[in-house]
Amino acid sequence: MGNLKFDNTYARLPEHWFQRVAPTPLKASHLISFNAPLAVEMGLDPCEWTPDQIARTFGGQQLPEGADPLAMKYTGHQFGTYNPDLGDGRGVLLGEHLAPDGRRWDLHLKGAGKTAFSRFADGKAVLRSSIREYLVSEAMYGLGIPTTRALCLLGSEEVTLRNGMEYCAQVLRVTPCHVRFGHFEYFYYSGQHADLKALADYVIERYYPDLQTKENAYLAMYQEVVKRSAKLVALWQSYGFVHGVLNTDNMSIIGESFDYGPFTFMDRYETDHTANKNDERGRYAFKNQPSIMQWNLAALAQALLPLIEREDLEAVLDSFGEQYYQFYYARMRARLGLQTEQPNDLLLIDEFLQRLERGRGDLNRFLYWLTDYTGGETLDESAGNDSGISDWLKRFMERRASEAVSDPMCSVKSRAVNPLYILRNYMAEDAIRDAQEGDYRLVNQLLAMLRNPHEVYPALAEYAGTPPEWAASICLTCSS
Repeated sequence: MGNLKFDNTYARLPEHWFQRVAPTPLKASHLISFNAPLAVEMGLDPCEWTPDQIARTFGGQQLPEGADPLAMKYTGHQFGTYNPDLGDGRGVLLGEHLAPDGRRWDLHLKGAGKTAFSRFADGKAVLRSSIREYLVSEAMYGLGIPTTRALCLLGSEEVTLRNGMEYCAQVLRVTPCHVRFGHFEYFYYSGQHADLKALADYVIERYYPDLQTKENAYLAMYQEVVKRSAKLVALWQSYGFVHGVLNTDNMSIIGESFDYGPFTFMDRYETDHTANKNDERGRYAFKNQPSIMQWNLAALAQALLPLIEREDLEAVLDSFGEQYYQFYYARMRARLGLQTEQPNDLLLIDEFLQRLERGRGDLNRFLYWLTDYTGGETLDESAGNDSGISDWLKRFMERRASEAVSDPMCSVKSRAVNPLYILRNYMAEDAIRDAQEGDYRLVNQLLAMLRNPHEVYPALAEYAGTPPEWAASICLTCSS
């Protein structure tokens, strides 16, 4: 592991910001999957490591030289209610790897055992949820949606009680940043405003260094967080992604998709869709995600009041809606192959989605089919059963004909943002079922496919087709 180079800036911050704690290794820990392309991007040589070395090094049995493991303290609003007792309850930040190109990568082990913030939990993660996070983080990366990623997935012979007795597992999450909205909320609500300022200074220096010369760097930081968050949720909406648990402690300060739980890429376009069955009131339903993102940004603004004037924060927060719609309609235009902006585009896009929902159509499969549509083909079943979709298609083709570029060029451009494959829940269930029997091949096949979802994988062709009927019965909860 000689090419790992640690420089742990967060561990040099005040001791009361975290708990130093070593991860607890799992019984008979073993490597399930290793994300070699990510390792290369981090400046690491995958050929130097054996599977056993990877499992021992990142599973907590033999920490690499320079690691300084810790569990972060933060708080947050969960389902709209402030919870002061949060923190890394099953995860440990092993340290920060400084790559040869100067980029800094947090290495965070999920399923690392009990910490001071575990409360009554056991600090474990199970194979089922670990596979889902491992795959979805690479799927989001393949779609070009900002996200944490994962370097490796470890299995074990250890079990714990979740939905019955389940195998324990660990995921090594990799991202430049593990600071959440909830970190700021912790210092604000506990009255530690000097620490709040120190945290903001740390975030600006590490993640927004270009803002240090601004007249009001704290306000500029908030502006950037709002912008990135608006773009992030716009991309989620553009691909039918439902996060499931949009609590403020699951919000990244650099605008990444973070802390995956009961996520869903919808098989049928349903604006009321709720991924998390524990969310009985539908707070985090698909249609609510933009407003919830703005609500979370308001919670962050509240926490920044000791540093920024209220009027300035409110003005920035008010800009969220305009930024969101700008990002959202830009991506939807691109997915439809429209390269220019015209006055009626918004109405055209809105009507398309309304008809898709009425007919229970499949957003991602239909848009993929539409990339090569010339006007004479039989309507694909992914369009659903709304009779008005044919009339919409005629108007859409008239609109596309007004583009300066040719239809083939429109198709090429739209193909770049319309994947052949997208991570459906049933695909993850297939991989989980095999893995629970000790067969990890599908996990690794799906990982490669999702990293490059525009390519054709003949061996996985079934995953580009109609989801099976049993997929509709998949039930996800916070433990997912």
